[in-house]
Amino acid sequence: METTTAHYAHTAVESLTGKRILITGGTTGIGRAIAVLLGSYGAHIITFGRQQQALDEALDAIRAAGGQADGLIADSSKADDIKRLFAFADEKLGGLDVLVNNAALGAESLSEMSDTDWRYVIETNLIGYMATAKEALNRMQPQKHGHIVLIGSMSADVREAGSSVYVATKSAIQGFAESLRKEVNPDGIKVSLVEPGAVGSDMQDTTSDEERDKQASGEMLRAEDIAVAVHYILTQPRRCDVVSIQIRPHLQLI
Repeated sequence: METTTAHYAHTAVESLTGKRILITGGTTGIGRAIAVLLGSYGAHIITFGRQQQALDEALDAIRAAGGQADGLIADSSKADDIKRLFAFADEKLGGLDVLVNNAALGAESLSEMSDTDWRYVIETNLIGYMATAKEALNRMQPQKHGHIVLIGSMSADVREAGSSVYVATKSAIQGFAESLRKEVNPDGIKVSLVEPGAVGSDMQDTTSDEERDKQASGEMLRAEDIAVAVHYILTQPRRCDVVSIQIRPHLQLI
């Protein structure tokens, strides 16, 4: 019986060494896990957050994993901060290969939130994604290549009660990803949507012990599980386009 050697058993994957990657909200949770993993494969990571200590700890973790990392304090809901972020990225990277749009806030039901609070969530979760995608395209379209990864949520499909504002933003991201892909694919730019189910993160109203128990029982994912999915997306051959992917805990049926 013939055996297939490893050389023929899988397709060649894209290297991340030297890739210039900007990750929004890369100082905690899913964003930090993505930044650390991609950095460990030799990528140069730019990220930002709203708290200096969390930013410093994230940059240290990326560097400890073997990656290059730079970052700054910024708020993705603010147009001036987005401009400043991309000027910083231009200086540090000299171009952009990948944008991972991850910065987002959890939210309650519309009736339980003040006008100021729900508008801030919309500005962060939706307008922030669109503004950073626009800046990324300004750099990717002239070079005829690039990849935009949008971290959405299964909430766009589950649409659970008590999360109407969050669901609104993630449903919008779902539609935005599909339409944007059709617009920019002819320019050599890929767009991928990642929709996690329940993930242990600072968005969850659970203790660390509760998260560990739920992860052990298959009711909750770790942030690192989402990072692995993003790594998979970014390392596929140029001919391959991962349009969308859902990652659910084993026991999450929908």
